[in-house]
Amino acid sequence: MITCTVVYEIDPNQVDVFETYSRVWIGLVNRMGGTHHGYWLPHEGANDIAHAKFSFPSLADYEAYRIASVDDPDCQKAFAFAKTTDCIRRYDRSFTRPVLDALPIEALEDLA
Repeated sequence: MITCTVVYEIDPNQVDVFETYSRVWIGLVNRMGGTHHGYWLPHEGANDIAHAKFSFPSLADYEAYRIASVDDPDCQKAFAFAKTTDCIRRYDRSFTRPVLDALPIEALEDLA
């Protein structure tokens, strides 16, 4: 599994607009084979930073989603909405893999 983390710089005067955009993308990513883990919008601290996380089974599956989104009319409508409203100033993506299972404390002894 590969998880994409997106850090957005958004217009702090359009958080509600960005939230609508976010909610639409949750459905689009899920429909296109991903698992969206949600968006985190500004609350305390910086008022122009938001985060999103979504996963695909592999980087190849993510790339297939990116290619398919170019031809998907709903994705294109969402992209156009963000551009028209200027609710997103910029964004950065990074890719990580999750660690979800625990090990016993003794596992540390094997590495020391």
